[in-house]
Order: sequence, then C-alpha cells, then structure tokens
Amino acid sequence: MDKDYLPFHPNPSKPAFEVPKGAVDAHCHVFGPASQFPYSPKRKYTPCDASKEQLFALRDYLGFERNVIVQASCHGTDNAALIDALNTAGDLARGIAFVDENVTDEELVMMDKAGVRGVRFNFVKRLVDTAPKSVLKIIADKVRPLGWHIVVYFEAQDIDEVAPFLDELDMTVVVDHMGRPDIAAGVDSENFNKFIAMMERNPNIWTKVSCPERLTQTPPDYSDVVPFAKALVEQFPTRVLWGTDWPHPNMKSHTPDDGHLVDVIPLIATTPELQQALLITNPMKLYWSESE
Repeated sequence: MDKDYLPFHPNPSKPAFEVPKGAVDAHCHVFGPASQFPYSPKRKYTPCDASKEQLFALRDYLGFERNVIVQASCHGTDNAALIDALNTAGDLARGIAFVDENVTDEELVMMDKAGVRGVRFNFVKRLVDTAPKSVLKIIADKVRPLGWHIVVYFEAQDIDEVAPFLDELDMTVVVDHMGRPDIAAGVDSENFNKFIAMMERNPNIWTKVSCPERLTQTPPDYSDVVPFAKALVEQFPTRVLWGTDWPHPNMKSHTPDDGHLVDVIPLIATTPELQQALLITNPMKLYWSESE
C-alpha cells in the first residue's frame, strides 16, 4: 500500500446503538487481496488489502445483515473482486460496478446475475480521470434495460457542473456522501442549498448520508456533520441510504472507528421510523425489491 495510506481500524468498538434487524450497510468496498485480484495499473492510490471475509465479519460484528459493495477506483473496470464477494454473500449483498463504454451486454447480464444493481460515475478528479459525459450517457443507456441505477461521486464545488447531467439521465441516481458538502461553510451554505434544491427538483435523486469521517472539521468528533445528514434524512426520508464506507480508503486525518460511525445514526435519524427507512426500507426497495 502507499506509504501514507491509513489501514482500517483493527479493533473497532461495539456500537452503543443497536441497528434494527435486517439493517443494510449500503456503502462499503472490498480491496484485493492483491495476490488474487490485482489492482489496476491506472490506479491513483494503492490501498491495503481488505477482503470479503473481513467485510462480512465486520457486518456481523456491527449488527448489520446485508451489504451493498461498491467498486472502488483502485480496481478500475476489473470487477472480479466485487463479483467474487457477491457470489460468496449470495442474497446478503448487492453490488455497484465500474465499467467503461466497451462493456458488453453479456458481461452486464453476468454481473446482474451476481447481484450488481448499478454503475458508479466518479467525478472526483483527484481519484480518477472522469470519462466525458457523452461516454457516461452511453454507459447509462446500456444498463438502463437491466433496471440498474447510477451512483455518482462528486464534491460540493462541482454541483453546478454535475446536476444538469444528472437531470438528463432520467433514471434513478444515488449521490455518494451528500455530495461532499463543505462543513465549514455551514448547513445554510449556498452549495448545500443547491444540493437540497436538486433533490427537491428531481425525485429520481437519492443520497447516502454517510462518511462524516471524511467531512468533519474536528475528527474524530463528527457532530459538525450531523446537521447536514439530519436535514436530508428529515426532508427526504424515502430517498436516503447509509453506509460505513469500510475500509475507508484515502483517509488522511484519522483512522475511523466503525463502531463510532454506527453511533452517529441515531443522531441523524432520530426516530425508529426514520431509522427503519434509512437502514432497511430504502435499501431493500432499491437493491432487493426483486427478491421480496
């Protein structure tokens, strides 16, 4: 792994908050192991290995029942580690793949059978070289017949560039990590208000109210992020998801304790009804509706 890469927490605490039965960790990753699933030669970072066995052990330890595993940029368009994890988990996991415009219908059908339910578009330039929007539209059109959705990752300062494109897609879109708002600017900031306005305007857009560890100004205290996530949970209770983001790639400030992250949930979803929607109803509708 890179010399400055922070490995995931080796011994996370047991959460004080007990998640409801059937809860879904709707954003996490598997990395390698590199000896079996080599990292992409085009990657912009090299992580520590984070295996499916370690992910599933964490799932059980934290009290979750299911995972949504997201392909990370370090593996590029080689989704083999993701597919392997999905095949191992069976109905307890779903996946988000990363593909290019050359992906074949046969490959997409194979991934669909394994449990993939969407593809990720990454607009964070320090992590990837983003494909042109014309290419992304080709990909969206290829996955649309499967009923898949699009997961997008972008930062607050890019919302004016990305939001019109999301409207043009005319399909379900899930925005990672609340569009990475600038916490220092405050919950009433212009860009966060633009984010809320985007969700108000476009009922196809969902968001993950996750990753306070990436956004906070005062790690490992995440209280400054709570108002942002709480506002989205309360305003859009049927279009929010939550995930650990394990194994927390490219963290620079600190190594997050996954137990502490779970304990943020009741601060942002303050009633059993909101917790049920955030952790069970919403992810089950988006990822498991065909198996109900």
